[in-house]
Amino acid sequence: MSECEETLRELETYLDGELMGTKHDLVHRHLGGCLDCAQVLDFQAELRGVIREKCRNDELPPGLVARIEQCLQEDFDGDGRIG
Repeated sequence: MSECEETLRELETYLDGELMGTKHDLVHRHLGGCLDCAQVLDFQAELRGVIREKCRNDELPPGLVARIEQCLQEDFDGDGRIG
């Protein structure tokens, strides 16, 4: 897998601030030297900002949180693993 493919695969986790250690450092370094990947990062970050701003005042549909919690509970098999 190419360095760009690996970087793009980890981009969402990187943007979420959840990429740690060596992986974070590798992605960060790659983004600093690859204009194409840096442009994808910029686009994704800007898109997230636009979505966040547009949805800021939207109310969640009634029962959405309960349905999400139910789905998660159904997937949780009770021993600390999903599935």
